[in-house]
Amino acid sequence: MGMLKRRITPEDVVINCSRDSKIPEPPAGHQWKEVRSDNTVTWLAAWTESIQNSIKYIMLNPCSKLKGETAWQKFETARRLRGFVDEIRSQYRADWKSREMKTRQRAVALYFIDKLALRAGNEKEDGEAADTVGCCSLRVEHVQLHPEADGCQHVVEFDFLGKDCIRYYNRVPVEKPVYKNLQLFMENKDPRDDLFDRLTTTSLNKHLQELMDGLTAKVFRTYNASITLQEQLRALTRAEDSIAAKILSYNRANRVVAILCNHQRATPSTFEKSMQNLQTKIQAKKEQVAEARAELRRARAEHKAQGDGKSRSVLEKKRRLLEKLQEQLAQLSVQATDKEENKQVALGTSKLNYLDPRISIAWCVCLGSQFPPVAYGGPGFSRRPLFSPSIALVPCPLGSAQALPVTGTHDAESCVISSPCPERSDGQGEVGVLTVAWDSEASGGPVELSLPTGSGRWLSALLGGHLGHSRLSLTPR
Repeated sequence: MGMLKRRITPEDVVINCSRDSKIPEPPAGHQWKEVRSDNTVTWLAAWTESIQNSIKYIMLNPCSKLKGETAWQKFETARRLRGFVDEIRSQYRADWKSREMKTRQRAVALYFIDKLALRAGNEKEDGEAADTVGCCSLRVEHVQLHPEADGCQHVVEFDFLGKDCIRYYNRVPVEKPVYKNLQLFMENKDPRDDLFDRLTTTSLNKHLQELMDGLTAKVFRTYNASITLQEQLRALTRAEDSIAAKILSYNRANRVVAILCNHQRATPSTFEKSMQNLQTKIQAKKEQVAEARAELRRARAEHKAQGDGKSRSVLEKKRRLLEKLQEQLAQLSVQATDKEENKQVALGTSKLNYLDPRISIAWCVCLGSQFPPVAYGGPGFSRRPLFSPSIALVPCPLGSAQALPVTGTHDAESCVISSPCPERSDGQGEVGVLTVAWDSEASGGPVELSLPTGSGRWLSALLGGHLGHSRLSLTPR
C-alpha cells in the first residue's frame, strides 16, 4: 500500500533570510512556522515532509553568487592539488610497506580513491535505509581478488551499491603491493566485516589536511575528473574537425569522466522512439544527398556541353547544395552516434560538479573556435596548447584601456575573448562560476552574470555562436 502525502501549508515552512531583508508575506490567513536569519546555511526555506519525516529545502539558484564562489573555491583547491599529487602518491606507495596496519589501510584506500575516483563513504542521505558504501566503508563481501583475469595479473573486482543506490561494478588490475595488502586485510574476516577496519573517513580526511590545506577525499574526484577531461580532449579533438565533430569529441571526453565517476542512468523510455525518428531523418537526408549528387552530375555535363556563364552558375549552385546537404547528413549521423553512446551514461552530473569550466574554454581557444566579433575587431587566437589548469579566466573591464585588439598575432593568454554567454538563467540548473560583463541599455551600465560550468548545452551554443556577446580575457597564473 502507498501513503498519502499531506499538503504543505505555510505553518509548516521555516523561512531563512537576512535580518535587513523584507520577509516574504505568507498567504492570507496564514503565518510562517518560523522566520530565522542563519548565515551558516544556504537554504532559503525548509519543511518536514510527512512520508519519511525528512527535511526538504529550497536552495539558492545554482547561478547565484554564493554558489558560484563555492564552486570556484572547489576548482581552485583541485588545481592546487596538481602541485602536491606526485608527492602524495609517492608517500602512499611508501606506506604500503608500513609496519602499522592502520597506515597500510589508509594508503591502499587512498590509492583506490585516487586511481578509481571512489567516494570516501559515510555519505548517506538522512533517512536512507539502503546498504550503500564508499571506499572507507567497504566490506570483505564487496571485493574479490583474482590472481589473473582478463589477461591481467592482480585483478580486484568491486561490486557494491554506491551513493544514491547506484551499483558500482569494476574489474581493475592493481599494483602487486596493493593486491598483497588486500589479501592481508581480508585474512580471517567474515564477508560482513569491514575491509578497512582501522580506517574512517574522518581520519583519512584529517591525514589529507596535513598533506595539503583544504584537501579531502572528494577533491581527488574533482581533480581526476578535470584532468581526465583535459587529457581526453587533447587526444580526441582536431582543429580541422567540424563543429558537430568537436561537440561529439567533447561529449566522448565527458563520457570517459562519467564512467570514471560511475555516473550511470537507466536508458530513457523514449530512447527507441527518438532513435527511430532520427534514423528516419538520416535516411531521408541520404536520399536528398543522392538526388543532389545526380543533379550535380547533370549540371556538370550541361556545363561541359554549353560552357556559358548560365550553366556555370547552375553548376556552382548545385555544388553548394550538395555540400550543404552532406554537412547536414554528417551532423545527423554524429547526433545519432552521440545519443547511442550516452544512452546509459549520465553526463550532466560530471558537467555540473566535477569539470573545471576553464578547461572547456581553453579547449575552445586552442581549437581556434570562431566567436562573434566585438568592438575591438574579429577574434583570432594562436593554437598553442592551452590545456594547463594554470590558465584562469578573469573579467575584462568594459571600456578598459588594457583591453587588447583581438587579432591573430596575439597569444591566447593576452587576447580578449568575444565569448557568447546566456543573458539570463536557462532554468536548467547549470552552476555558474565565471563572471562576465556587458553593456546593457536597460540597466544603464555594465551587467555581470555567471557563466555555467563546462556544460555541453552551453558549449554547443558557444561553438555555434548563437548566444549574446561578452568579453573575457585569459591570463596566466
